[in-house]
Amino acid sequence: MWTNFQCAAFAANLSVLIGISAMAADLGTSELEQARDRQDLAAIEHMIPQYQQAAQPGHAGSQPAEANYRLALAYSYGAEVAIELRDKKKAEALAEAGVEAAKRAVSDKPSNAEYHRILGELCGQVIPANPVFGSLKYGQCARDEINKAIELNNRLALAYVSRGVGNFYLPSSMGGGVDLALKDFDKAISLDANLAEAYLWKGVALRKTNRDAEARQALEHALQLDPNRVWAKQQLNKTPSR
Repeated sequence: MWTNFQCAAFAANLSVLIGISAMAADLGTSELEQARDRQDLAAIEHMIPQYQQAAQPGHAGSQPAEANYRLALAYSYGAEVAIELRDKKKAEALAEAGVEAAKRAVSDKPSNAEYHRILGELCGQVIPANPVFGSLKYGQCARDEINKAIELNNRLALAYVSRGVGNFYLPSSMGGGVDLALKDFDKAISLDANLAEAYLWKGVALRKTNRDAEARQALEHALQLDPNRVWAKQQLNKTPSR
């Protein structure tokens, strides 16, 4: 069992987590992802009500677990963009709303690994605006839910990216470190060679170890897979060319 401090360190840094691509296609999910890519928080907030409506009990044609998952995903994208824009209070509010939707999805289908992953991600995204209270309330959730996702489906590439981001920020003395993070990102790539987020975070991790040429290569590949991702472009611009 980790200490509260370890869980807090792991979870707080999941707050920069990544708007990882989801498999949903309808209800404007593709449009939602495009808004995430261009860091258009207003557009995401404008779309959230349609996901809320679809998640209402008794909504025609709705599958409650999936509808709540998609609502949780919308909140997570919004929280992620708010974090990128340095609006921590907005990120906290969106993520906390998303946690409730994700919990409903997990409650309806506890065997679904992706539902656990999005819950863990949202728990991590709550923390930056209020690190002490947020860590105490959500730190264990962030770690446990991502580990549960991997336990349920050890081929879920997104979960390894999520865990890798946590390891990237968690010091090696506390069980994390860049080397472990790189292993997670490489594992994700081995499972899904087209997962842009895995290459993006691999590039960020490689840059931290001063392997700038390799970092740029990974970031450039991330942009080949997702050329509209503003955050990936920002990370590439921050990476020295030599």
